[in-house]
Amino acid sequence: MTKATTYADKPWQSSYVDGVPTDVEIPDITLSQLFENIVARFPKSPAISFFGTTLTYGALSQQVGAFAEGLAKLGVRAGDRVALILPNCPQHVIAFQAVLRLGAIVAEANPLYTETELTHQLADCGAEYVICLDRTYPAVAAARRSGRTKVREVIATSIPDFLPKKDQLLLRLPIAKARRKRAEVVTELPTDARAHAFLDVLRTGRATPVSTSVQAAASDVAVLLYTTGTTGTAKGAMLTHRNLVVNGEQGRAWIVGARPGHEVLIAVLPMFHAYGMTLCMIQGMVLGAHVVLLPKFDVTMVFDAIAKHRPTLFPGVPPIYQALLDSPRARNADLTSLRGCLSGAMKLSADLQQRWESATGMPLVEGYGMTETAPLTHACPLGGATRPGWIGLPVPSTEAKIVDSEDCTKEMPVGESGELMVRGPQVFAGYWENPAATKATLTADGWILTGDIARMDSGGWFEIVDRKKEIIIAGGFNIYPTEIEEVLLGLAEVAEVAVIGVPDAYRGETVKAFLVLRPGASLTVDEVRAYAAKRLSAYKVPKIIEFRTKPLPKVGVGKVLRRALRDEEKAGAGEGQGGSERDAAEG
Repeated sequence: MTKATTYADKPWQSSYVDGVPTDVEIPDITLSQLFENIVARFPKSPAISFFGTTLTYGALSQQVGAFAEGLAKLGVRAGDRVALILPNCPQHVIAFQAVLRLGAIVAEANPLYTETELTHQLADCGAEYVICLDRTYPAVAAARRSGRTKVREVIATSIPDFLPKKDQLLLRLPIAKARRKRAEVVTELPTDARAHAFLDVLRTGRATPVSTSVQAAASDVAVLLYTTGTTGTAKGAMLTHRNLVVNGEQGRAWIVGARPGHEVLIAVLPMFHAYGMTLCMIQGMVLGAHVVLLPKFDVTMVFDAIAKHRPTLFPGVPPIYQALLDSPRARNADLTSLRGCLSGAMKLSADLQQRWESATGMPLVEGYGMTETAPLTHACPLGGATRPGWIGLPVPSTEAKIVDSEDCTKEMPVGESGELMVRGPQVFAGYWENPAATKATLTADGWILTGDIARMDSGGWFEIVDRKKEIIIAGGFNIYPTEIEEVLLGLAEVAEVAVIGVPDAYRGETVKAFLVLRPGASLTVDEVRAYAAKRLSAYKVPKIIEFRTKPLPKVGVGKVLRRALRDEEKAGAGEGQGGSERDAAEG
């Protein structure tokens, strides 16, 4: 890779050093007002690009207004829940803003959801309107037929809807095929259904003057984001306009030296996820940035986008940075335009961080947050000393503390592990129609229990140790899966790893590791144990090791789903399960 200029040569610096205030002004505005403020400021600047299509902020605002008018004619009113089941594409941004302009609530959903998952979410939030990709329509139709949902109007769109004709082949979707797919959407609909094409709703809205707009309050719920379900049934986190506006402002304060109207941001993180929604769509809007939309992560797409658009900001997750480094294109890629790379959603290994910095000459810093905090609460300073494995300092206007994992009223001494608690204006309003879950997560004075075990040093830096519910207790010792996973990832042959606790008759639980090797690599159980034994206490060394040929189960933006592995173990448990020295292999 062509290395970027070091931060010492640039005007960027951390918002936590050199006397920069650690609080931000909390604007009492809605996301719609924020958007229109940016439109007024940068009407002719590029807002979004999607392969061969670019919309300025002024053009995007016109599309939003027309689509809002079209939605209003279909009956969407303030307070209605409108489900978006879309990848990153112009339709997603347009629909998101149009729904909010009507005072309605966006309910984001993963386009990869199964029928069961989608039915649960649509039923839980009571969505009567769905805007979806044509490929997801069968699952939407099945959810409607289930009788559990209130869905009465569906708007379907196709990826090529916003592509120039000459660029149709970029996604290998010829125009004729796209037309057939749109026709299939109509023919697959139940006879009693009312379905609409996205472009038709847009045209209907344009046919009359745009007049539909509702003045929502900053305290109103703007978005429902459903937790990934790693700890049970997914719940809808209620994020208000203020939560999301302020988190965008907190992110901007973190990027001291950002140039509104001039930044270019690669949006490959899915915008139906908290990280992608805020760090790409909303952060981009706060900065008046040019947001380059990619519908999925693909190494070629990312390198092509970097070469064409010269991005300055690139939020990602460890698997993305890993894949980019491993690509043959990395050797000749020019990354000198990049000035900010943030990793989140899962722990960033020290090895990957060092590899990225060595290859690019550019720091890769870690951040932390959760769906319920919109999501950003912590980040490592840009331009400061990097500390591999640490999530950094609380972002402006955010408080954080470590408490006893069994008694949240007891604060832990500096340096000791406990549950991380956070308080700030980005903390959500609770779970949708679930007061019991809300009470279990939010304290009366506004602190949220994150469920993560962490520690804080004397300088106020935080490190995540592991998930509270995923601690392995073996023979009375607390064992953190993440620590073991980081060690095993140091093996060059290992591509993926996950560690869980499984029942053990003697120790209560014992450590089991699941490993996926790199193509062509070979490794034995004894070699893994010997490597781990040099780096871990004896009680932490995996007693059971299973090699897998298929990728480990994942959720959201690529985080390994340990719960799914535990469920597999439970389903397969029987006589003899729980031996302390059992070896397992697959394939």
